Amino acid sequence: MNVLKQVRRAGAAVGRRTYATMFVPPASLQHVIRRQDNGKPLPESPNIYTGRPSYYDQLNALETALQQTQRVLRNLQLLPLPQFARDAVPPPSPVWKNKRMLSEEITESLTVTRYRRIINLLNQLDECRRIADVSGHGALAESLANVLTDFEPSNKEAVLARGKRKAVKFDEYGRSYTIGRRKESSARVWMIAVQDKAGETSAASVPAAEIPLEDELTTAEVEEEVSEAQALPQSPLEPIPDAPPAPIEVPTSNILINNTPLAQYFAHQADRETVVRPFKVAGLLGAFNVFAIVRGGGTTGQSGAISLGIARAIVAHVPEVEQVLRKAKLLRRDPRMVERKKTGMAKAREAYTWVKR
Repeated sequence: MNVLKQVRRAGAAVGRRTYATMFVPPASLQHVIRRQDNGKPLPESPNIYTGRPSYYDQLNALETALQQTQRVLRNLQLLPLPQFARDAVPPPSPVWKNKRMLSEEITESLTVTRYRRIINLLNQLDECRRIADVSGHGALAESLANVLTDFEPSNKEAVLARGKRKAVKFDEYGRSYTIGRRKESSARVWMIAVQDKAGETSAASVPAAEIPLEDELTTAEVEEEVSEAQALPQSPLEPIPDAPPAPIEVPTSNILINNTPLAQYFAHQADRETVVRPFKVAGLLGAFNVFAIVRGGGTTGQSGAISLGIARAIVAHVPEVEQVLRKAKLLRRDPRMVERKKTGMAKAREAYTWVKR
């Protein structure tokens, strides 16, 4: 019916009168069957008369799938969506094949305009898939996902994870491990929170009344057993039981760089301020202990690398200060590097003195 309307409109534009096709008797189609019997089959697609049949077949299939999907969503009263419902739909994260890969798949060269036309249809189908997934229609979302999978590259997961940073891992002692870089320097940073000595408890600090006993004894019996144990002679051959190890005390505000204190490793005040700046911006000065191993570069590059590693570790321990450190540009790897020396010049841009004779 749509084709007939288009034909009528085209005829009206040209100024000719067109007639609708009525019933065609089977006898009139004998020449078509005869052509097929003579070894001349009919074309599989009506787009054979165009210059790019594979492209238009793919385009028609996507348009048909989009129209059917939108019709189903309208019947389910999911289209059009109000603004508050559209905000609840997860954001799009599509990764489609590039123009070269899609051209090889359909065995035809694609221009930028034709490629954008296909991508526009794919984005609309992906939006319908997300709407169906959120609304609870899993069968419709799964069928759309199967259609879109043919247009996604094989390394989609790697492409999506390219801009994401791996989460910082903690060991059994609560230490975080991060890496920072600046210029030619690379720093590995371990950071652990300062322990609260007031909250630590040991067996010596626990009162005797709180120590559990296997049998309930009176105070006189306990004192008698203690005196008898002290009166017994101790044999020198009997091994003395080892005392429990004392807990390791983590000192406050201790920053070691290559097993050297911060003040001794960096002689310049500016380098020390660079290392401590993430703690000052986050308001956590003296709350963590840092041990860093840095290699390569000079003092400026090493201090910048350690600062980046400390900032990333602070975010891992205290996620609330991430926005503060990000606004201060402490979580961004400084991309500035030294410019290479050019041939025939003294340095990167400095030239030798020109001498006439």
